[in-house]
Amino acid sequence: MSLNRRQFLTATATAAATAGVLLRSGRAAESGTAPAVNPYELVLLGKTGLKVSRIAIGTGVHGGMRQSDHTRMGKEKCEALLKNAYDRGIRLFDMADLYGTHAFIGNALKTVRDKCVFQTKIWTGGGGIPEAERPDADVVVDRFRKELQTDYIDIILIHCQTSAKWTDDQKRQMEILDKLKTKGIIKAHGISAHSLDALQTAAKTDWCDTVNARVNHGGVAMDDTPEKVAPVLKALHDSGKGVCGMKLIGEGKWKDDPAARDKAIAYALGLGSVDVLIVGFEKNEEMDDYEKRVATALKNLKAATATG
Repeated sequence: MSLNRRQFLTATATAAATAGVLLRSGRAAESGTAPAVNPYELVLLGKTGLKVSRIAIGTGVHGGMRQSDHTRMGKEKCEALLKNAYDRGIRLFDMADLYGTHAFIGNALKTVRDKCVFQTKIWTGGGGIPEAERPDADVVVDRFRKELQTDYIDIILIHCQTSAKWTDDQKRQMEILDKLKTKGIIKAHGISAHSLDALQTAAKTDWCDTVNARVNHGGVAMDDTPEKVAPVLKALHDSGKGVCGMKLIGEGKWKDDPAARDKAIAYALGLGSVDVLIVGFEKNEEMDDYEKRVATALKNLKAATATG
């Protein structure tokens, strides 16, 4: 009985000490004095020289004709969401002419513009936007700058490329974007890929600084199977290009499936070739949930690397 009592007292003391350490660690983490996994950590985007947050916000959910779920929620609500995204650590804001969100982002983030990375896309295909005309990239980018209330745009992508020969089809726009980059009007350029062929071409061309690519563990809303896409993402990354993952939760398919979201996040981060996770958050609660899951996935990856 006396031995059991001593064991009990020892165990109680140990538990109390451990609780104290955990409490102090938690307070230290909150104050920024203890190392912690930051889901919004800044990472270099390929060779662009741009530092972007690991998690980015996309604004094109159900987008088209300069509308999206973000524009449909209204100016006040959308801008509040964008400001909250910035406050929690998001620094890459993804948009497109197709989505109609330039004015929302420009107004919401005008006081912190230089701390953000603005990525948007030009539309050169048929349909998609109200006008029948498709002006050249310099004309379009000039309009973008006015809408975004900025002198420069960090990244311009040519939207929704599907052909293996997109470098031929878009040669004129590529040359114009090169000139804009030389002038400092934009800092980087690339494509948003919507086919495996286009993605493979992007991996081979030096013109691409960064690429938006569809990636998830289930192959939902992707250009091909994960087994075929993953090697191309690695080739992109190994060649020094930035890789921004999109459709990470299956274009919303796993929005209400926590286990699937965990698998999707672990898969994308585990590839080692996806720099940024772009998600079309529509609620603050969605960001709360996602950042916790990303933090857990990063901790698991670091632990596996340390023991591997």
